[in-house]
Amino acid sequence: MSGLKLFHTKNGGMTEVTPRLAEVEADVQELIEAHMETMLGVRFLASEYVIDCADGGRIDSLGIDENNAPVIVEFKRGTDAGAIHQGLYYMSWLMAHKDAFQNLVRDRLGTAVASQILWRAPRLICVAGDFTRYDAHAVREHRRSIDLVRYRYFGDEHIGLEIVASVTGQSAATTRARRRAAVLPSPRGQGGPMPELTEAVDEVLLGLGDGITRVQRKQYRAYQRLRNFACVCPPQQTKILVYLKADPKEVGLIPGFTRDVTGLGHHGTGDLELQLRTERDLERAQDLFRLSYAAA
Repeated sequence: MSGLKLFHTKNGGMTEVTPRLAEVEADVQELIEAHMETMLGVRFLASEYVIDCADGGRIDSLGIDENNAPVIVEFKRGTDAGAIHQGLYYMSWLMAHKDAFQNLVRDRLGTAVASQILWRAPRLICVAGDFTRYDAHAVREHRRSIDLVRYRYFGDEHIGLEIVASVTGQSAATTRARRRAAVLPSPRGQGGPMPELTEAVDEVLLGLGDGITRVQRKQYRAYQRLRNFACVCPPQQTKILVYLKADPKEVGLIPGFTRDVTGLGHHGTGDLELQLRTERDLERAQDLFRLSYAAA
């Protein structure tokens, strides 16, 4: 991890834990595949998936994220300039063979999930020992959603992931259109402060840090790093519902403002519901936004 030092304290002593790479690429691939939902927010579908084309190839991992967007994950033990191009090659194959992916999702996760695949937002996640500054620049030139993730082992019991670059990859025209449509659709005939409050929520969430992407679904808008950290539903008559990944048990719940929705059905992801009615509510929600962002 660039610039990060980890120390182990025991019996009053202090020992630096030296970061290291995996012995072989398969070690980090197998570990992340076994815990992909926890580590990347992606439900694992297949490993070493053989693609059917003239040039052939094997996709390291296939998955689907919290917003039902297809995800390709490519692993490299160290620094490999070909990782991004290889992943984009597989992405092109995937978008040309949607039926194969849909059948895979249906077999693993069922018909309901397969019918809700978000094809307009496929993602490539490259996990590697390191990336060059040229890699970070290159991903910004592509019209795809790409995440570059650096890993390091610390001792035998810890692994760290660091987001090096994260881009949505839309064209300039698409970006302008999304900005014009930044306010979520309101109920028909609704005026008042809700659209303005929704736009303010959008600005605050995007301003929490670098590498935040925004994914629009019909029922909600997700804000994510690697994983969703906030989901904003279309405004109701008098309030906006926001769902966060913060643990409700660690938050002092306030009736009419915060609610534990663990186990309750709702659109979006997260177990902490915020009910925002005014700019004042938005102000007191910001610590919870930051808590959820840090957890993602």
